[in-house]
Amino acid sequence: MKLWQSNTESNDYSAIIEKFTIGRDIEFDVLLAKYDIIGSKAHCTMLHAINVLSETESKAIQSALDSIAKDIEQGTFRIEEGIEDIHSQIEFDLVKQLGDIGKKIHTGRSRNDQSLLDIKLFIKEELRRIAALTESLFDTLIQQSEQYASVLMPGYTHMQLAMPSSFGLWFSAYAESLSEDLLLTSSAFELADTNPLGSGAGYGSSFPLDRELTTKELGMKSMNVNAIYAQMTRGKIEKITAFALSSIAATLSKISMDICFFMNQHVNLIGLSKEFTTGSSIMPHKKNPDVFELIRAKCNRIQSLPNELTLLTNNLISGYHRDFQLTKECLFPALQELASCLEMTQLMISNLTINTQVIEEDLYAVLFSVEEVNRRVLAGMPFRDAYMEVSHEIESGTFSAIRSVNHTHIGSIGNLGNDLIKQQFEKRMEVFG
Repeated sequence: MKLWQSNTESNDYSAIIEKFTIGRDIEFDVLLAKYDIIGSKAHCTMLHAINVLSETESKAIQSALDSIAKDIEQGTFRIEEGIEDIHSQIEFDLVKQLGDIGKKIHTGRSRNDQSLLDIKLFIKEELRRIAALTESLFDTLIQQSEQYASVLMPGYTHMQLAMPSSFGLWFSAYAESLSEDLLLTSSAFELADTNPLGSGAGYGSSFPLDRELTTKELGMKSMNVNAIYAQMTRGKIEKITAFALSSIAATLSKISMDICFFMNQHVNLIGLSKEFTTGSSIMPHKKNPDVFELIRAKCNRIQSLPNELTLLTNNLISGYHRDFQLTKECLFPALQELASCLEMTQLMISNLTINTQVIEEDLYAVLFSVEEVNRRVLAGMPFRDAYMEVSHEIESGTFSAIRSVNHTHIGSIGNLGNDLIKQQFEKRMEVFG
């Protein structure tokens, strides 16, 4: 069944064309099923309000949609062979149940605004899930930060020993990174929370559609006002969402790389028990951080998503193009992949073991050279003189490290500022309701 087909004639090429144009749409459309019901119920309510549907017709359609929704919830709903997409299947089911009344549901609506609404509702729900998983990881990072706030560790620049850091400061850094990632995620959520329904194929409708009513029925914050622009958001909302996913993925990739480096026996800052690592078929001593390596790889791939969507949707004039169908193949799996990576990162970080004595190793004495320079400056020596003096002591092997730090400013080892980071994060979570 095709909503656009005006006759039942076919030719030798029909099956070939259909297979190519449908592609993987049915696979991903199942994920949109419940959102198509939500949109159809709101549209039905509006059609009754403008007297296109009688009260009897509206109630019959609403009841039939509820029945289909129950099948979707129970997992028994299927897109049947020969039916083009989720929109066609639901309309087909309505007609099967209600006859001609079911055919009225598409009045004043195009598959263009119908698809776009489904995708926006799906993105909203998925971003809520991503935000909740991000919050769980954030809470774990803050908890670890506060538990190990005073435990010193080496800091690195250029992958060389730099200055004293602390596990508290390191965990907290990634918590704040997630907070900024959440700002992008909340922006994507707000942009998805705009109703395109009523824009039709991009040029409005001669029916007196009440778009404010459907926006209210859908529980959306606002509408895309201009009918052409509403359709221009197809591809754009996917790309904006991809940037948000990419930002979180970048944070997860970086912390995964840190952990893989810190677990190296020569560095020995942190560890994982055997149950969280993998072994070798010939080396019995191996404890490989495969989970973090896979998180790193998966998240690096997610970071390519905005570019993929840009190339897919670039240089298209306004109006709908079938190119947009492929955005589902890019975005939908990435949402699932990032959710999985967030869950695994949270699990693994909860089970890290920390080398609380690592800073006492002789190797790390030079980390405290800057502290010594600052100590002499505070005693009255010019900074450049203090720098040169400590530098000569290091080169001659006479430098004696005082392994303590006295950092008091916000965001330093002695004053992590986690309360401020938490306040910032909580404010950004409010957008998701």
